[in-house]
Formats: sequence, C-alpha cells, structure tokens
Amino acid sequence: MMGTGKTTVSSILAQELGYTRIDIDTEIEAQEGCPIPVLFQEKGERYFRQVESDTLCRILKDSSQVVSTGGGCVLRTENQKIMKDAGWVIALTASPESIISRVSSSGDRPLLKGNVEERIKNIMEERKDAYSFADVTIDTSELSPEEVVHHILTLYRV
Repeated sequence: MMGTGKTTVSSILAQELGYTRIDIDTEIEAQEGCPIPVLFQEKGERYFRQVESDTLCRILKDSSQVVSTGGGCVLRTENQKIMKDAGWVIALTASPESIISRVSSSGDRPLLKGNVEERIKNIMEERKDAYSFADVTIDTSELSPEEVVHHILTLYRV
C-alpha cells in the first residue's frame, strides 16, 4: 500500500543486507522515459499494470536484491506468484490515518486524485486481501523505518 514506507525501508534493508535495491516504479520511469503520473495519464492504468508485471518478472530473475514494488503491483495474481517464487515477500501496512498523513501533500500519486482520505480508504478496502500471500506483514503506523528494518532482519535471520 502506498505511504507505508516501502521506498525508505527497502533502501535501509538493502544496505543492511549488502544487497542491491531495485524500485520497480523507478525502473518503469527509466524504461518508459516519463514519470508514472504521466504514464497513467497518457496510456492508462491498464497499460501501466502490464509494464509493471513485465518489469517485475525481468527484475526478479536476479537474486541478492531488495525489490520495492508499487502498492498496486499485488493486484495481479501472476505478480503475487512471481514474487513468492523469487523470495521472501514482506508487506508493509499502516492505518488509514498514517497513510493519509504521509501522502496527502504528494501530488505525484495518480490514484489519489480527488478526495485523498476517501481514495485511501477505498483503495485499502479494495486491496485488503491482496497482500495475504506475503510471508510477513508489518504495520508501520507507529514504527520508524529503522525499527521496521530491525523487525525484518530479526525475522529474516531466524
């Protein structure tokens, strides 16, 4: 889910593990030559989701990396399978209030056009079961990114 800390947590986690960090959205923007919001506007969500799936599949062929996906990447069951087959899947969640606080000032999230609070709650409802395939789910509402990484490393090294 957007606003849960995926970008920050994945950066710190990759550094701690000595892995490469890959952000799927950054990869897509480089490949497509434009920002995600422009891609959504010009080609639509359906096109974006296909590019996202193709990029995920290509990226996850390598190991020893931490991959951060967009929050909607899990909406396709084939993406869930690709992720599970590639490694350990961690879902970061947060309360609606935390997410709203974190993303309300961001103008670069195409799915949040209009009433941000209403959109966040609707997206959370639509996606509530989409993350159930993850190996671990961590609520980041009250945790710093460093605390989230510590929690992940504790679980990962068990």
